[in-house]
Amino acid sequence: MGSSVRELAGATPATRDRYVDLLRVASLGAVVLGHWLMAAVTPDGVGNLLAVVPALQPLTWLLQVMPVFFFVGGFSHALSYRSLLRKRPEGTADSVYSAFLRARLQRLLRPTMVFVLVWGAAALLVQLLGGGGGLTGVTLRMVTQPLWFIGIYLAMVAFTPPLLKLHERYGWGAFAGLAGAAVAVDVLRFAAGVPYVEFLNFAFVWLAVHQLGFLRADGRIHRPALLAGAGLVTAGALVAFGPYPLSMVGMPGEKVSNMAPPTLALLAHGLWLVGAVELLRAPAARLLERPRVWRTVVAANGVAMTAFLWHLTAMFGVYGAMLALDVELPAPASAAWWAQVPLRIALAAALTAALVAAFRTFERPVPARPGAAGATGAGPLAALGATLCLLGVLGLSMVGFGGLLDGRTALLIAIPVSAPAAVAMTLGGWLLVERAGRGTGVRAGIQRP
Repeated sequence: MGSSVRELAGATPATRDRYVDLLRVASLGAVVLGHWLMAAVTPDGVGNLLAVVPALQPLTWLLQVMPVFFFVGGFSHALSYRSLLRKRPEGTADSVYSAFLRARLQRLLRPTMVFVLVWGAAALLVQLLGGGGGLTGVTLRMVTQPLWFIGIYLAMVAFTPPLLKLHERYGWGAFAGLAGAAVAVDVLRFAAGVPYVEFLNFAFVWLAVHQLGFLRADGRIHRPALLAGAGLVTAGALVAFGPYPLSMVGMPGEKVSNMAPPTLALLAHGLWLVGAVELLRAPAARLLERPRVWRTVVAANGVAMTAFLWHLTAMFGVYGAMLALDVELPAPASAAWWAQVPLRIALAAALTAALVAAFRTFERPVPARPGAAGATGAGPLAALGATLCLLGVLGLSMVGFGGLLDGRTALLIAIPVSAPAAVAMTLGGWLLVERAGRGTGVRAGIQRP
């Protein structure tokens, strides 16, 4: 591992945008650390530290960094798709699209499917043996929740080609169109009371942030300070005078969440974060010129998705071990609780590292097989597969693995979905994407170590 990282880091071309790689791993790392810190676990269940101590909610304006990851995704997707277009001397639009989907989703879905299958088998075994209560039951329900991010990312990949065309034609106008649609959705939601319209902002808000990545790829974010300031002021005004909560992450029992579904306030928050990270670009680039720093970023990027998938497993494993050993779990936000935080985080990090060592091989990309490009129907087949993956992953993030034997379901776009059905959709969709993308004779140029 060490020698391969050193070789990969040493072979990095001078033209590579290393800062994007740093943002990718730093944003996922911030999410992991935030989850570990915010979990208020007691023998009776799991709460949220931000609900216990509402005064900490302003910290979410710094720690809710998922917009940065989706912004980086837009940058990388633009480079990848354009690289495929340049390399397709005889390929059809269908073959390029299917190759793009397979290349982008493979490294995402392979570790995700391993995670899903391992946890599915463990959940079934636990419930067959009569378990599934207490912290175990909570774990079975909650361990899949971060998969919502995978689902949103799948949609971004699938929509990259048409949205990239809009960007190339309209530039900032394409972003403005998506942002305007997000505004219209919130007006219909809060002013007119139109039911269910808010769910459209899962697309409009996150795709608008993704569109900023296209602008970054073309060097069209010229005034990051203005972008950050406008986003911060707008978000502040929306929270102060509108129906939006202060927290930029979901809170238990709240009537309105900025996250689920996303709101205009979260979009403004994304603008503030994108502008802020762009302001740090020059000093960070100088830091990344140091070989040791760059090797660390390369190594972290190679296992980032695996760590993200398994970090809640590690966290609940630590709490489960503490309960099994009769270690006292102090009241959340008490002095004893804060004193225990460094130990809990260190143990969760160590267990995550062990899980990464066990499963990191599934994050390594598999080279595309050479063959004839231009398979008929490859594009629609790949699109169908991506859609099934999207629905399956989102469904699983909502229903979890609890109540497998009881037929537990959750509503996905007004349709009840069970964990077995969600797993079947994800697996079937992945197989369709793999089938459509094989034999295209094209490999994606990916901005990634």
